[in-house]
Amino acid sequence: MPTPSPEALAPAVGDDTCSTTEAAQWLGMAVRSVQLMVDRGDLQAWKTPGGHRRISRASIRAWLAQRGAGGPATQPGALGPAATRSFGATRPADLGAAPASRPAPLRILLIEDSAHFQNLVSLIVKRELPDAELHVASDGIGGLGLAGRLDPDLLLVDILLPGIDGATLITGLRSDPQFARSRLIVVTSLDESQRAPYAFALDGVPVVHKPQLVRELPPLLAPFKPPQ
Repeated sequence: MPTPSPEALAPAVGDDTCSTTEAAQWLGMAVRSVQLMVDRGDLQAWKTPGGHRRISRASIRAWLAQRGAGGPATQPGALGPAATRSFGATRPADLGAAPASRPAPLRILLIEDSAHFQNLVSLIVKRELPDAELHVASDGIGGLGLAGRLDPDLLLVDILLPGIDGATLITGLRSDPQFARSRLIVVTSLDESQRAPYAFALDGVPVVHKPQLVRELPPLLAPFKPPQ
């Protein structure tokens, strides 16, 4: 007799569970990000007889503990220092809008697992957009969470990422209304022939080939420069 999947099991009375929306608020992520985590098995979940998904709070705590992050009372949705970091940010990302006396700085989110390319993109951004905030996530799930909190103006995303398939990540970002105003640029080490399996996700998106990063990225950043 096959073992039922976690989602097929109804929770016992007194189980410590929450809804997908509650989990997203706790983690500081978009609801779609939490759904992807459930689909990947990162969080334990099941569906009630009425079809509503319930997520184990214990699995959320365990996921946060693995990331070195606290719970909602201390660090809502924090991902830990190993998952995200910021280059040249002029204010913490969770302080809300900049003072009305000056415009908010351009927020850029780089989702890239290579430390070499994180540093290279940082140097290019500092040269081309010295007043911008550059935030970095080293994996896809962490990137989705940080994107939900930052509401970035520009997303720079690698295709090959740990934690989530880059094409799935890009498709999710493009289809989520929360990121409708965010501009997207893909950076990848794959050449044109190797990108064929990802064509559905890359349609209409500027793509920078990593070996040509220093030459190809600056022109794509030019539209974000403030008027002189």
